[in-house]
Amino acid sequence: MARSVFKVLFCVFLAAACGSCSYFSGGSNSNRARGNSNANTGDTGPTISITTGKAEARTVASSITATGTLVAAETSDVAPKVAGKIANIYVNVGQFIAGGATIAKIDDTDARLRLIAARTAVTQAQVAVRQAEARIGLLEGGQFQSSAVPEVRTAAANYQSALASQRQAEANEKRYRELTETGDVAMATYETYRTARDTARAQANAAHEQLNTAINTAKQNNQAIAAAQAGVEAAQNQIKQAQQDIADTVVYAPYAGYVSARPVAVGEYVSTATSVITLLRTNPIKAEIQISEADVPYAAIGRAVAVKVDAYKDRTFGGTVSAVNPAVDPNSRSATVEALIENGDNALRAGMFVTANITREGGAPGVFVPKAAIARDPTTNNYKVFVIQDGVAHLKVVQLGTEEGDSQQIISGLNGDETVATSALDQLYEGAKVVS
Repeated sequence: MARSVFKVLFCVFLAAACGSCSYFSGGSNSNRARGNSNANTGDTGPTISITTGKAEARTVASSITATGTLVAAETSDVAPKVAGKIANIYVNVGQFIAGGATIAKIDDTDARLRLIAARTAVTQAQVAVRQAEARIGLLEGGQFQSSAVPEVRTAAANYQSALASQRQAEANEKRYRELTETGDVAMATYETYRTARDTARAQANAAHEQLNTAINTAKQNNQAIAAAQAGVEAAQNQIKQAQQDIADTVVYAPYAGYVSARPVAVGEYVSTATSVITLLRTNPIKAEIQISEADVPYAAIGRAVAVKVDAYKDRTFGGTVSAVNPAVDPNSRSATVEALIENGDNALRAGMFVTANITREGGAPGVFVPKAAIARDPTTNNYKVFVIQDGVAHLKVVQLGTEEGDSQQIISGLNGDETVATSALDQLYEGAKVVS
């Protein structure tokens, strides 16, 4: 009896054990089947439409990195050309003014009075010219000829008359001398005609002297005309000077720039040495950059310069080296390089601290991608790029370098000639299916 019970219990235990093994064996096979099914299926997410660009390998220019300060390219203390009381000032501190703009006006009352006096002097001088011309019978604007002067004409006529009388007296003297020699006329009669001849000769000589005197007088009167004309020119020059004095009462800006100081006010008397405003030329603006003595041989005039300032972290301003100080500071062992930086929108201000990159000869290979291909991970503050291979996106963490236009240098994490996504970056992930 006991043996029968034992057999029954053994059979029940064996059946239970077989059932348990069958259960676990079946469950394991089912799990493996499900696992194989998932592995064969892959990423079942939606396909993302994107645009792509190419990573480009090219030579990156070598540069000198240094710091410096912005200063005005030119600083001018603008002073008036004439002294006087300030009538008006048209600009204020901090204002940007164009080249040639009116800065201030000096009272021009005295200059206008001098202009009126000069015009009166011109009129008087012109009257003096006409009077001098009238004295010698010269029409306005006519050419001088001494024979046309009335006094000269009268003296010439008298001289011709005296010459005629002389010739007649000489003829009579000769005829009566011959008659006296033949005894036909008495010596007393001949003496009368000889005296008449000598008198006629004296009168002719006197008339000739009078003619010369009249000619000389006419020439002197003509010189008086020239002197009067010179007086007209001098008076006209006084007009020009007075007009220039009036024009000089307006103070103009020598170039476009910012007003940094205005030390005078309306009503003050200023001289030609008094500064009305201080004007700063800020386009281009000058950067004074300190470079180490080891970099001095590589800095040359005309080299490209790129500067950045804290006020505009997302902008790079370009320019060129304009001067290199030949001396090195013995204390800091640095040299000053001056660069002119384009500042068309006047964003840069004098006194700003700058970080500068000065291009030097030579270069190194670099990889560049479009800026649109770069995304920033807000969690890790790392930058990432998605490389597209066979329609699948692969995430690459990269390190950024310099900017060049619409491209960004990748220092590490990416190779040249790879295809990168340039849109829908917020939707992409490692292994995402894409179509372009």
